[in-house]
Amino acid sequence: MSFTMYTTPWCGYCHRLKSQLDREGIGFEIVDIEAHPEAAAVVEQANGGNQTVPTLVYSDGTAQTNPSVAQIKEKLAALAG
Repeated sequence: MSFTMYTTPWCGYCHRLKSQLDREGIGFEIVDIEAHPEAAAVVEQANGGNQTVPTLVYSDGTAQTNPSVAQIKEKLAALAG
């Protein structure tokens, strides 16, 4: 997988982004920060102490918060080099 999406079950932005990525055929891993509290620390680190979702963490360790599909595609292209 090229990135991990940190999410919560009630996050509307997360559901929308997941649907858009599925339509584009982009694979990713999902981690529910409510089911895995240790994952909330990853989200907080990427967002200045806030548990803002969706937060995506890429294979190079960088993160994006609530990105558009275009931003995700751009980042994946950069990673593919």
